[in-house]
Amino acid sequence: MSIRDQINTDLKQAMRSQEKQTVITIRSITAAIKQIEVDERIEVKEDRLLEILTKLAKQRNESITQFKAADRQDLVEKEMFELEIIKQYLPAPLTDEAVSVMVNDSIAALSASSMQDMGSVMADLKPKLQGRADMSKVSKLIKEKLN
Repeated sequence: MSIRDQINTDLKQAMRSQEKQTVITIRSITAAIKQIEVDERIEVKEDRLLEILTKLAKQRNESITQFKAADRQDLVEKEMFELEIIKQYLPAPLTDEAVSVMVNDSIAALSASSMQDMGSVMADLKPKLQGRADMSKVSKLIKEKLN
């Protein structure tokens, strides 16, 4: 079952069981997908769907940080609930060791030796790691390895 089919199935199930907050969260996910489809006149495929879900998860994490700083526990709980639902559709995150191994393998496979090769290493890793690792951390790791 594709991620999109799973989202639709979960939405129907949440509506049947009258889980109001879950319905609202899943509808916000589908709205984000529809927005991309309308704006770009495309049908969102699995890889792009992972990018959208990753972006939504990142937004929730940033909101949680800001709400904690503002001492708004009610909003922190709401954002954490939404984040947990979004994470259900993302692939299991990789460990730091697994990411490091993949970075080393990619650098070796591409014979990357300097910072000029960073773009090609990132291009090689992005489809493999999208939704499974924080790409900013991957970027930092590549910089460390290439320097």
